[in-house]
Amino acid sequence: MQKEVTLITGDGIGPEITVSVKKIFEAAGVPVAWEEVNAGMTALEKGEELIPQTLIESVKRNKVALKGPITTPVGKGFKSVNVQLRHMFDLYQNIRPCKSTPGINSKFDDVDTVLFRENTEGLYAGLELYDDRLEMADSIARVTKKGSLRIVRAAFEYARNFDRKKVTLVHKANILKWIGKIFLDAGEEISKEYPDIEMNDRIIDNMCMQLVLRPRDYDVIVTTNLFGDILSDLCAGLVGGLGLVAGANVGDEIAIFEAVHGSAPDIAGQNKANPTALIRSAILMLKHLKMNNFAEQIDNAMNKTLANPQHCTADLGGPLGTTEFTQTVIDNLN
Repeated sequence: MQKEVTLITGDGIGPEITVSVKKIFEAAGVPVAWEEVNAGMTALEKGEELIPQTLIESVKRNKVALKGPITTPVGKGFKSVNVQLRHMFDLYQNIRPCKSTPGINSKFDDVDTVLFRENTEGLYAGLELYDDRLEMADSIARVTKKGSLRIVRAAFEYARNFDRKKVTLVHKANILKWIGKIFLDAGEEISKEYPDIEMNDRIIDNMCMQLVLRPRDYDVIVTTNLFGDILSDLCAGLVGGLGLVAGANVGDEIAIFEAVHGSAPDIAGQNKANPTALIRSAILMLKHLKMNNFAEQIDNAMNKTLANPQHCTADLGGPLGTTEFTQTVIDNLN
């Protein structure tokens, strides 16, 4: 039986890279049926809401979605579409695997780190105040015991399920006393349930330095929302950039998988976009759906393609456009 999946095509290069995923899935015979909807600028320009009700209903019904990059209009009153979706569906786990790819020119060739970022709390909770008289703004970083426990548990569960040996908890407890204490206490409490997995902790600024010096020392990383936002891009830089890494937003009932790079409107429609990040996000989605054979098949085809510089897109120094790259991945499926 086919699994119905919501496909949010996105803005800018979104339609082009989602077509790449659809073509590869079709060639591999993946039993997925797409229900296409949209959000962001494309929806707004059609007279719809930034997040249309049809999209909300589709995600609630299907429980799984794949999302291209979305543009949030710059201006007063528009909240980030990505942040709204995470809050709307309580997608508290932002999961970002960052692994070196043979053939891709990067600073390190042996990075294999998975970052768990708490996705609904902290400074991104949207608790902001502005005082016109004083021209002063307050942003409140709300961190809860419940939120900390569940994201730390998710990181340890992942480590156990995928035979990872160490979880590093990242914080700023030396300055942010209460927020740091809640998160550190959650780590200490949960780690007792996983005696087979080592836990250590790092202060965020030191962690940034450690990652650019010795990224191979880190296995699974778990942290709060803002720190996770920063570290996830840093880790992507270690393996070649945002165009190569997958992203997942996972809750207890619903999961949305996404390319984490921007919509790149300056190259939209020019056959220049690199679909790797979205394809790899789709591979994560297949694993989530327990379609591991298809995930492995497409992952192997991707790695074989990327290993040859002549089979890469221009951003990776290759000569191929989006459609040619996609066809090469398809050719490498067998």
